[in-house]
Amino acid sequence: MYTGKTEKACCLCGNPDTDSRLDLPPRAVPLLKHSSAIAWRDIVGEVSIYFCDSDWETVRDLVLETGMSPLPRCNVARASFDLRSDFEALLNDIRDEPDHSELEAEMRAEAERLLENRDDPYVEERDIVEARVIQWVFEDTEASA
Repeated sequence: MYTGKTEKACCLCGNPDTDSRLDLPPRAVPLLKHSSAIAWRDIVGEVSIYFCDSDWETVRDLVLETGMSPLPRCNVARASFDLRSDFEALLNDIRDEPDHSELEAEMRAEAERLLENRDDPYVEERDIVEARVIQWVFEDTEASA
């Protein structure tokens, strides 16, 4: 079974023709719809969710104009991420969980930089949406911890 990262359909409607992608920290997975069976601490690297053109407009408006996260409406089955191999079952060997601290620090710092420089001509609207969603992921998961 391949558990590698592949491009997926729109996480809202399932349309296979996607135009936009958000890369999120693994701790975003519990905030997605139908995620209770996924051990997010076993994810290696970022989690990507994709949107078709029409749903991207809705997400953009939801984040930038309404100030709401789209994640609870996104189906985790349509997210793309890498899971660590299950060597514990195969080889009776216990492996450490992936350390997300470096990835999370980089994503948090980049999100803060983008939001501070949102008027920069090189900062795209998609980057602002992604940065705001990343901030909400950290706010939501740290508040519940």
